[in-house]
Amino acid sequence: MKKIQISPSILSADFSQLGAEIKRLEDGGADMIHVDVMDGHFVPNLTIGPPVIKALKKYCSLQFDVHLMISPVHKYIEAYAEAGADIITIHPEATDNLKESILKIKSLNKKVGVSLNPESKIDLLKNILDQIDLVLIMSVNPGFGGQKFMPEVLEKIKELKKIQAKNNINFDIEIDGGINFDNCQLAIEAGANILVSGTTIFKSNDGDIKKNINLLKLK
Repeated sequence: MKKIQISPSILSADFSQLGAEIKRLEDGGADMIHVDVMDGHFVPNLTIGPPVIKALKKYCSLQFDVHLMISPVHKYIEAYAEAGADIITIHPEATDNLKESILKIKSLNKKVGVSLNPESKIDLLKNILDQIDLVLIMSVNPGFGGQKFMPEVLEKIKELKKIQAKNNINFDIEIDGGINFDNCQLAIEAGANILVSGTTIFKSNDGDIKKNINLLKLK
């Protein structure tokens, strides 16, 4: 079984002091930093762009796990890579040519992730699972933090685990959306090895980040 990793979402951080918040996450035992990039078009919210990522990189040494919820995504990949994204995750529906976008990310020496919204089918990934590093399963409809977890998406994770075993391919399975102490075990048991969580990490137990990260890892 792969090591369980926590990728805290800075969508729930104090935006007036993001640099300090990222340092707190690193000190608290986060494995990477999850950055939600939204364009107000592909999803109904606007967040941050490449200059913010570039500025934040100097505050910690962790990998930046950047989830691009923007459309069309292809023309923005290079800007986020140059800003300091280490993992770039895109949606199949946000590009005209998924394979081309995957190759673009790889050509920039970045890890490739592909994300599925709750209603998106695994069939969208059928021919590319051996070319990517990560599948991100959304357990809420993307756009805003603090939403309720959708347990039905766990079936997708179980299906991905079967595909991995059958075809002997290896990629991380990440889950994002409403992850908390009540459902993290379900996600891990289904086969997820990277948990994205925002509200739970920043707000639970009086903001004790280290404690919250360990609880999500079932420690």
